[in-house]
This record gives sequence, structure tokens and C-alpha cells, in this order.
Amino acid sequence: MSNQSSLTPLKMLLFAFHATNTIILSYLPLYLKYKGLDGTEIGYVLAVGPLASIVAQPFWGYMSDKYKTVKRVIQVCLIGLLVMSVIFFQMNTLLPILIVGAVFYFFVTPIGALGDSLAQRRAHDLGVSFGTIRLWGSIGFATSSLVIGEILTRAGIQYMIIPYLFFGVLAFIVSFKLVDVNVTSEPVKLRDVSLLIKSKPFLIFLFFIMFLSVTHRANDSFIGLYIEQLGGSEGLVGVAWFVGVLTEALVFATAGYWFRKYHPLVFVIIAGILYSIRWFIYGAADNPWYIISLQFLHGLTFGTFYLASFNYISRLVPKILQSTGHLVFFATFFGVSGIIGSLIGGAMIDSFGGNALYNFMGVIAFIGTILITIYHLLPYGKETYIHDKA
Repeated sequence: MSNQSSLTPLKMLLFAFHATNTIILSYLPLYLKYKGLDGTEIGYVLAVGPLASIVAQPFWGYMSDKYKTVKRVIQVCLIGLLVMSVIFFQMNTLLPILIVGAVFYFFVTPIGALGDSLAQRRAHDLGVSFGTIRLWGSIGFATSSLVIGEILTRAGIQYMIIPYLFFGVLAFIVSFKLVDVNVTSEPVKLRDVSLLIKSKPFLIFLFFIMFLSVTHRANDSFIGLYIEQLGGSEGLVGVAWFVGVLTEALVFATAGYWFRKYHPLVFVIIAGILYSIRWFIYGAADNPWYIISLQFLHGLTFGTFYLASFNYISRLVPKILQSTGHLVFFATFFGVSGIIGSLIGGAMIDSFGGNALYNFMGVIAFIGTILITIYHLLPYGKETYIHDKA
């Protein structure tokens, strides 16, 4: 198998997994509303995933580094995804949904991070751009959002488990063809992980980017309900995600041409400015088509922010702890931030409506951009890396 063709199963895995991720991210809030939950209760359920990921991300990252395999850990998590999704979608009331959802998310949330960690290492080994591999996740997300949105509009939101299992099984099948990472170092030990905990640049960076990631995760959770508040349908929610993730894929695809021109923190700051502008514009919308027409900003904000943050974390973390470092980043981005975004977002959209929620998000993103700018200008924003201590 040639070097480039060896990436095909990885690209297919990212495509299939992110197609499943679309279904949960875009339509689970609408599905829960169909089940009879209100906005605050939906916020509780959406917070369970990030809460589970705080434990799951570092745990599975540590297991990957300890046993020196990403492939096998991904396969275990995919088995958990398939089994627990069947149980999860049978639940009808809040408490069972919360309990089963926690176990479901324990297996689901690490898969994206592990896939991206594997893609980052394979890209480095083969001398190709990480973005050209990662864009296949965005293509899967975009394709699923458009196609599944139309299917659910016609068939009904209650049937969302069928396409979810289809893409989940596809991801599991292609996982057997993955080329695993080649690690020559000793297995990671718990005391090695203390390097992450003791690194001030690492911890400060994670704290500051939370101001941006909280707003991003709140949007992930409630943009579907907001579009519905403005008069849109499931199909329009799918179109909104399709437009956003299509531009995200373009950002990933072209990253090799522009990304290395400046320090990654410069791109994080640019993304923060765009996030703030984006949320204020969304807050002023009174028609769902305004949201859809501006969804190209999703690619410019998330695509740039994610690539730059992931790259900066890869610099901060020694090679032996790459999976652990990446999954701690994911636990912050999708975990802690997801809990805060889901709980605050659910309460605000229930009490004050979507317009107030998005204006509040604009303020938070602006504060985060200022903090990251200060971080970049001070010594902690420079090349003071954990590598020096490893």
C-alpha cells in the first residue's frame, strides 16, 4: 500500500464518524423536543456529553499512549457507540436519557479526538498537511447534514437512529484498514502526565480559549432550536450545517498554503474576532435565511480556530503525550465548554430567546479574544514548551 493510499481508510473513518456526529449535533435537540423535553431539560441532556467527555477524553487518550495504539482504542469506542446508541434512542424520559446518555457519550466523544490525533501523526510522518486529511471529516459532516436533514424532514425526526447506525457501522468496518501509529518510545506512565498539569502555558491557554469554545459549543447545541424559533424546519437546519461545514472543509483543504505564514496564536486571535462579529450578527437576525446566508462564517471561525489551537497544543505537548494532550484539549473544548454552553444556552434560550443568547455569546467571545491577545504578547504565548522539560 502506497503512503497516500494508506490514508484512504483514515479519511473514510473521519468521513463516516463525522457523518454520525452531524446527526447528533444537528438533530438531537429537535429529537429531544419531539420526546417532550423543554429547552432547559434539553440543555441538561446536551451537557451530559461534555461532562462524560471530561473523564472519557483523558482516559482514552492515556490508554492510547499507554498501549501505544490509536487504532484499537478507536475500535473499542466504535463498538460502544453502536451498542449504546441503540439503547439511548429507546429512552423516553429525562432521567433514563441522562443516565444512558452519559455511558453513550463516554464511548462517542473520544473518537473524533483520536481520529484527529492519528491524522496529525500520519500527516507528520508522510509530510502532508493535516488539513487535507481532516477535511474528509468536514465533508462527511456536510454531506450528512444536507442529506439527513432532507430525509428527516420527510420521514420524521423519530427515525434519526437509522442513518446514525448506518454511518456508525461504516466507520467500524473501515477502522480495520487503518494504519496505526508507530511509537518507538516507552509506554507513557502516569507521572509523565504530570508534565501537562504543571505546564502554565498549557493550562493558561486552555482556560483562555474556553471563552471562545463556550460560545461555539452553545451555538452547536442551540442553532437548530434558534432556526426553528425563527420559523425554519429540519431541512433548513441541515442546509445551515451544510453551508457552514462546506466552508470549514475549504479552510482545512487550503491550510497548507496559508497556515504556516504566521504563529498559530495569530490565527486564534483572528478567529476570536470573527466569532464575536458572527454572534452579534446572528443575534440581530429575524429570519432563518439570514442565519443560513451567514453560515460560511462557521468555516472561517471554527476551521481557523481549531487548526490553530490543535497545532499550538501539538507544539506544547511532547511526542510521548500527544494523544493525552490532544484529548485534554478536546475535554476542554468539547467537555467543560460544552457543559457551560449547554446549561447557560438552554436557560437563556428558554427565558430570553435566541437573540439574547447570541448577543451574550458575542460579548463572551470578545472578552476571550482580548485575553488570548494578551497571552500571545506575554512570555506565556511564546515558544516556552513542555518539550524542554520532557
